[in-house]
Amino acid sequence: MSNEIVESVAPDSPEEEVPTANQRFKNSYRAIGALAVFASVGIHFLAFEYFPRIQAADFDFVAAELAAVELPPEVRIPPPPQAIVRPARPRVSESVLDEDITIAATTFDENPASQLAPPPRNVEVDPSDQPVYVDRDIEPRLLNGPEMIRLMDRLYPKQLKEAGIGGDVLMWVWVDAEGSPSKAQINRSSGYVLLDETALAMAAQMRFEPAMLLDKPVGVWIAQPISFSVGRG
Repeated sequence: MSNEIVESVAPDSPEEEVPTANQRFKNSYRAIGALAVFASVGIHFLAFEYFPRIQAADFDFVAAELAAVELPPEVRIPPPPQAIVRPARPRVSESVLDEDITIAATTFDENPASQLAPPPRNVEVDPSDQPVYVDRDIEPRLLNGPEMIRLMDRLYPKQLKEAGIGGDVLMWVWVDAEGSPSKAQINRSSGYVLLDETALAMAAQMRFEPAMLLDKPVGVWIAQPISFSVGRG
């Protein structure tokens, strides 16, 4: 087996290296960058040279002199006055005078002082003794009206109800300061004793909100009507 001698043959001239596009761009970048800088400087120079100049107007600021103002003295408002108690309302009474009444002479010659009657004594009269007007601001109010209707049906005299007899009763009822009807009497009869007695029995079962005078409960007389009707209920 023979030994082969391999000889390397060097080229006569080295192969020329071909630049790539990236290398070509890098090589031209410096020239393009310098040209862009000069163009930018020139454009800014022309803009500053030929652009209209802006001037600020001259404003004159004058500060007003402050004047010291003295505060007025503190005003203290007094508290509101206390409520004044309302005066009592006068009691008005109605009196029917006879047209034929004769008033005696009032001269001292015809009525000597020795024959005059002494002044009346100050005797307090209980208003609940008889029906009289008692002053009030708010009227009493019946509280158990539905109960009174049921009580009327229960107490209605059977013989009168079966006969179809009814009637209207008007009572005077004394409603005390507690709202209780402590007294009652017939003012106008129905014409039937049984109906009148039934009305009085019903009055004793009534419950009221008492009348008020100057924000205080007071006893008063009221006119309480009751109507008996067979068709009721």
